[in-house]
Amino acid sequence: MSDFANEDKQAKRLEELYKKEEDDVIRILATRYGLNFIDLKPVPINTDALRLIPEELAREAKIAVYEKVGKKIQVAVFSPKNDKAIIILKKLADEGYKIQTSMATTASLAKAWDRYKDLSYAVNSTAGTFDISTDQVLQYMNKIKKVDDVTAIIKEILSLKKAYKISKMMEVMIAGALALSASDIHVEPEEAYVRIRFRLDGVLISVFEFDTDTYELLLSRIKLLSGMKLNIKNTSQDGRFSVKIQDNDIEIRSSVLPGAYNESIVMRLLNPKSIAVPIEELGIEDRTLKSLLEQIKRPNGMLLITGPTGSGKTTTLYAFMKKISSPDVKIITIEDPIEYHLPGIVQTQVEEEKDYTFLSGLRSALRQDPDVIMVGEIRDGETATIAINSALTGHLVFSTLHTNTAAGAFPRLIDLGVNPKIISSAINVAMAQRLIRKLCNNCKAQVTPTAKEKEFIDHTLSTITDKTYLANIQTEKIWQAVGCEVCHKTGYKGRIAITEVILMKKEVEDAIINNPSDRDIKAAAASQNLLDMKQDGVIRILKGVSSLDELGRVIDIESRD
Repeated sequence: MSDFANEDKQAKRLEELYKKEEDDVIRILATRYGLNFIDLKPVPINTDALRLIPEELAREAKIAVYEKVGKKIQVAVFSPKNDKAIIILKKLADEGYKIQTSMATTASLAKAWDRYKDLSYAVNSTAGTFDISTDQVLQYMNKIKKVDDVTAIIKEILSLKKAYKISKMMEVMIAGALALSASDIHVEPEEAYVRIRFRLDGVLISVFEFDTDTYELLLSRIKLLSGMKLNIKNTSQDGRFSVKIQDNDIEIRSSVLPGAYNESIVMRLLNPKSIAVPIEELGIEDRTLKSLLEQIKRPNGMLLITGPTGSGKTTTLYAFMKKISSPDVKIITIEDPIEYHLPGIVQTQVEEEKDYTFLSGLRSALRQDPDVIMVGEIRDGETATIAINSALTGHLVFSTLHTNTAAGAFPRLIDLGVNPKIISSAINVAMAQRLIRKLCNNCKAQVTPTAKEKEFIDHTLSTITDKTYLANIQTEKIWQAVGCEVCHKTGYKGRIAITEVILMKKEVEDAIINNPSDRDIKAAAASQNLLDMKQDGVIRILKGVSSLDELGRVIDIESRD
């Protein structure tokens, strides 16, 4: 027993020696950096001060705010040269805090970190706690009118000090994206440089190229803001943060993906203004819109919207829900993510790590006796079956499905294992849509179509059986993109939906029973006399709304269906 006692004493002595050695080293470094040394063990920790930095970030950066009086704070750091600590200190300074910095040992800092357990939310601190300077974002937004403005401001910022430079770059990127109505910011490392691109009206536009050293700091900054792990570099991560701009909460969804040269970043801006569009302003063709408005007033059944990512499906679903929302209608949504908060609607978000999926969310929603259910996406057979059964039992169900056409929704549901006999009873309407860019009215040019273009236009118009669609439509001229300062030299400004709708009529019901192809369904729906996307697009082209090049970018115009 005495041997064990001696070993315990030796271990304790070694621990004391290590602590004393660290104490001595930090004291010497503090003098060298012109900072005070502090031992936090006897110092009371102000929990309000502690809240300024989330626990995970504080531990990673080896930093703690231990005292706060108004805007004056006292901060302890293990190293003032730590990049993560520099970013945090700069952020606090940007928020108007006057900082007194001291150096402390890790054992001393651990005493402060231990107090996080006294905060009700500290362990669960989420992204968004470290918001960027929204005042500065607003100032930049007022300066930015075109892509070149963003380029010029970033070029100027690159001459600044490191930490200051990174904060400003973040603010300019977000301000530029918001000012130009971009949906995404892409930061993509190459071998010798890093590229920033904005997605404007669905198309990526190059903004700036900068050095890889700056990128490393920018990557850490985005991870900090988004609540990602800074030390994980070999797997993808997702996070989020928000910016409040003039009473609008702009949520920014961040995604980091390992690449050939470094991690690639995409930040998606979810702006309530851009998604809260009334159904009448989506640009849906009048007769199609009338059919849709009739369908969403029905008490039960399913409305399916199909199309690829970025085709505006969620915006259309939100427009439907806003149209039918009223105090006597209970609407529950299962979304991934919640992109816009709708008053009077119960919105829930998929969290697969907590086993809340579209399937489990749908099951839970049905227990709450809703009138309307919105399932963000049907991904598997079980979700499809429960959604279909919900539509059969007195619920109006809105959902999306990944197929290219409205006709393709029916074979896809059959492939997922849904009984064809109940599809026709459950589905009211299948709709497909794409977003095409509108020509810039300031610079678009009228031209005569080539022989090949004329042949395509005439053939497409010949497939429209109801010629009333063609009243007052000229076929001799089309318009093409030019490019000017107003449209950021793209030739396009804004987007509009082209759609196709298939209603559940007897001809379609009969076709579904026989395991149909897309072509079979389309043929069965021909008598409904509603435009398909190609026909809708060509009419928009002849009206000068868009161009043939743009239509060919979003749908296959070579097929002769």
